[in-house]
Amino acid sequence: MNNQLGAKTTADEVLSDLDLRGKRYLITGVSSGIGLETARSLVAHGASVVGTVRDLASGESATSQIRKAALEGKGSLELIAVDLAALQSVRTGADKLLSVGKHFDGIIANAGVMATPFARTVDGYELQFATNYLGHFALIQRIESLIAENGRVIVLSSQAHRVADIDLDDMNFEHQDYDPFVAYGRSKTALSLFAAELDRRYLGRGIRAASVMPGNSLTDLPRHFSQEELQGLFEVVGKARDEAGLPPAELKSIAQAAATSVWAAVVADAGEIGGHYLEDCAVAPVNDSPIPFADGVRSYALDPANAKRLWEKSETLTNVL
Repeated sequence: MNNQLGAKTTADEVLSDLDLRGKRYLITGVSSGIGLETARSLVAHGASVVGTVRDLASGESATSQIRKAALEGKGSLELIAVDLAALQSVRTGADKLLSVGKHFDGIIANAGVMATPFARTVDGYELQFATNYLGHFALIQRIESLIAENGRVIVLSSQAHRVADIDLDDMNFEHQDYDPFVAYGRSKTALSLFAAELDRRYLGRGIRAASVMPGNSLTDLPRHFSQEELQGLFEVVGKARDEAGLPPAELKSIAQAAATSVWAAVVADAGEIGGHYLEDCAVAPVNDSPIPFADGVRSYALDPANAKRLWEKSETLTNVL
């Protein structure tokens, strides 16, 4: 692995001088933010990308820059409609991919929502848990036969996983008060556990999985925050890190925030990243400090027993197999 890569590396710098023609990737949530930049960088270097969007009409308009990059880089972009918050939409999209039958060298589970007001999906699940985690679990499990031998599955977790461990006995906030940020943190912990267990289960096929902390950047993800609330969050983060003797948190550009996903999916040594939590184009250290805005991964987000339990519960919840 390139030791020169780090927090300020961009996705294009990760892929510098690489020709990805003949490589195929599935990326969820390509219409904005980190997903859009991840897809743009891959097609600009020749890759074929299938990107999920909730609405094809608006998705076509939003991804025009990806198509321009694809034209220049000899890559390609295809969009498919998938609403991760609706399991029937996930099944329909997955079955379209299965009918085509083409393999993916990598899947990047990028789409997500953050700190939403309390809501349940059409399937009755808490919105953040369903969108960020359960929809991705259902999609990837349904198309697992399309993951190429020695392929990779990269899921976007978050520093917010440090806020809360998964509650396997009350995943839908049926017996406790709802807290938007706790729900977000739990969904991101679930994604890290998902990657760890997927890596264990599919290792025999050479498939490796990892979770990614992309870094904080100004995308439309915190759209449920007012400007004042967002500024307040930055101040809370800054104060917590200062009191812990940590350096100030730095915002990344979107190009920098997309780098670790691209690095993990294409460049990194599969044996080194498999089953791990990654940040700044490196394997993150385990850090069980209770500070929610510290760096590194809490050990509960990689706990093998909880990862196995979550997987088994998710099979029941999604009925995908």
